[in-house]
Amino acid sequence: MDLDLPVNLRLDPALSAGRAEPPPDAAPGDATATAVRLATRGFDLFYGPQQALKEITLAVPSNRVTAIIGPSGCGKSTLLRAFNRMNDLIPGVRTRGEVLVSGENVLDPGTDVVALRRRVGMVFQRPNPFPKSIFENAAFGLRMLGLRNRVELEARIEDSLRRAALWDEVKDRLGQSALRLSGGQQQRLCIARCLAVDPEVLLMDEPASALDPTATARIEELMLDLKQRYTIVVVTHNMQQAARISDRTAFLLAGRLVEYGDTRALFTRPGQKLTEDYITGRFG
Repeated sequence: MDLDLPVNLRLDPALSAGRAEPPPDAAPGDATATAVRLATRGFDLFYGPQQALKEITLAVPSNRVTAIIGPSGCGKSTLLRAFNRMNDLIPGVRTRGEVLVSGENVLDPGTDVVALRRRVGMVFQRPNPFPKSIFENAAFGLRMLGLRNRVELEARIEDSLRRAALWDEVKDRLGQSALRLSGGQQQRLCIARCLAVDPEVLLMDEPASALDPTATARIEELMLDLKQRYTIVVVTHNMQQAARISDRTAFLLAGRLVEYGDTRALFTRPGQKLTEDYITGRFG
């Protein structure tokens, strides 16, 4: 199957150094746009005898929001979880090909998976705060890394809560249970928990699907702000959301990458009939 990747993101030897040409929406002189933060090459994934992903090849540029869309069961979340090897937790999973983070193949046997998941944080569909205080939720990853200095811990937590646009709402009740927060606040706390350990990448698996429209808007605004510092990949069933927040979009169908490119172009001038049929509601 011809994946028809744009010339400026076709995989070449430069990818091993984590570099590719800037995407078409890059501003002149925008050095961050030239980096390929995540990539797959000929990536297959199997759940036992069932093949869930088939020959996926794509490159995700740094400091952009990349959306993965497609009907239920097409492999969106499976592809997302490949970047921090969360699929390893499922019995019977096996893979072929390469998954690269900053040019390193994270499928190599010697990969430190704990370190990888610190570099590549993940936010799940439903907020999952721990039954602890707001402070201890934000501090969880830092404590796991061995940070004990209270002054530094407090400074890192305040910084992560500010970056998650939550500090002003919780700064006077950090000792209260995180479970008392609203759904949208809980999701932003989960984002802060990821940010506290200073990742390179944020993976978001339908992060707003369980939230009301107001909370969804806050999460979308936050993603647009966070891309200045992080590479973000988001799985979404909501095509309007993908159009609003993403710079690039990948369309998956039955485990295959049908089309990948600039979001505006993909939604207004899709290169594949399957893509056009999906975004116009003819199936899915």
